[in-house]
Amino acid sequence: MKITFHGAARTVTGSKHLLTLDSGKKILLDCGMFQGMGKETLTLNKEWGFDPSEIDYVIVSHAHIDHTGLLPKLVKDGYKGKIYCTPATANLAKLLLVDSAHIQEADVLHINKRRAKDNRELEEPLYTEDDALKVFPLFEVIPYNESYKIDKGIELTYTDCGHILGSAAINLVIKEQGTEKRLTFSGDLGRYNDMLLRIPQNFPQADYIIMESTYGDRLHDLSTMAADKLLHHITETCLKRKGNLVIPAFSLGRTQELLFLLNKLSLERRLPPVPYIVDSPLSIKVTELIKRYPDHFNRDVRRLLRQDDDVFDFPGLEYSETVEQSKALTEKKEPCVIISASGMAEAGRVKHHIAHNIADARNTILMTGYCEPMSLGGRLKKKPEEIKIFGDAYPVRAHIDEITSLSAHGDYHDMLQWLSCQDPAEVKKLFLVHGEYEVQVNFRDKILDKGFHEVEIPSLHESVKL
Repeated sequence: MKITFHGAARTVTGSKHLLTLDSGKKILLDCGMFQGMGKETLTLNKEWGFDPSEIDYVIVSHAHIDHTGLLPKLVKDGYKGKIYCTPATANLAKLLLVDSAHIQEADVLHINKRRAKDNRELEEPLYTEDDALKVFPLFEVIPYNESYKIDKGIELTYTDCGHILGSAAINLVIKEQGTEKRLTFSGDLGRYNDMLLRIPQNFPQADYIIMESTYGDRLHDLSTMAADKLLHHITETCLKRKGNLVIPAFSLGRTQELLFLLNKLSLERRLPPVPYIVDSPLSIKVTELIKRYPDHFNRDVRRLLRQDDDVFDFPGLEYSETVEQSKALTEKKEPCVIISASGMAEAGRVKHHIAHNIADARNTILMTGYCEPMSLGGRLKKKPEEIKIFGDAYPVRAHIDEITSLSAHGDYHDMLQWLSCQDPAEVKKLFLVHGEYEVQVNFRDKILDKGFHEVEIPSLHESVKL
């Protein structure tokens, strides 16, 4: 058996890891889209490094687009097998993939207007909404902690990893030629003090581990400080400077955390009386879906639900669904808080809000999570004097700040805690994926200090025999 790393190799997006068994069977772990990689992004998303029609099974860890976003293209390019995931992941992916298709189509429409003027060949979207809809009949849902036989000699068990609703570590037992190999892929790991979700579960002893490493060199601030930091930015921006607070936030996970914190401030009677607007149709749909899974929340949230039947709602909250409503926000005279997708500010409505607010010193752009360095969010974090948005240059006069304690990814302490259920002597190799290379090198030293022996950092399209 061998494994080839076709994405999230020394970078944080595009998760795709291909297992090729001695029998010739091929299993793809995740099928994620590359995001925020600058001019390379489109090329990386077009070139698989393998033939989709030769894949036998796809197993998905969770619904985020950098783990599922190329499923429609995979099916379009010839994949016909099942796609295994948890029940919540299937429901979330149906929302996210249709939204992603709309973004592909809108982006190409914008690009082709310029190409047509220059008499250049027109682009095609990576996939359309029709392509996305063809994915959903292929979903095969597997609950947590139930062993499922995929094929002769291939068994799958999902364990909760606490990253987002439905997220799971993929645990495989593969028997071939009289030998049993146990392989675990972490997907993305959550936090042991997450404000909403259950903690990551222990997972079965593995021979081989593929592990994310996004924050392998960092310890997060305490999440209990996030509400106070958010309140500080609302007070400074909206009350004192009479400006707008624009918060890029992923539709799945981060938006719900922000709404939970704002509701908490409201219950404590500390929330300033300004408009709070969620400007993202996808965020609205995802929030409603998440409310249907209260059993995935941690004990504190379940306890709160006995007193407050909607932990994501509070007085002053508004939703902006239509394009007209979104555009009308630029005409709003009173200071307000705008929460909009995407989290890296690389696409979606938030990009327009940043363009409208970036040149005014009264305003604040508040980042709340990881951003690829080349994405708009990543470039804003460097606090440049000028920035390009939609090809136009804007002076950066707005305040640029960040809340680091809201990440859905565990820090290195969380990740080492997840590993602590393993006997290092039995782990033959551990592969670090989904991280920037310098961070991975740092994290590898921490893992080696815990007694693990072989920790590798694969490069893109590298194959390793197991």
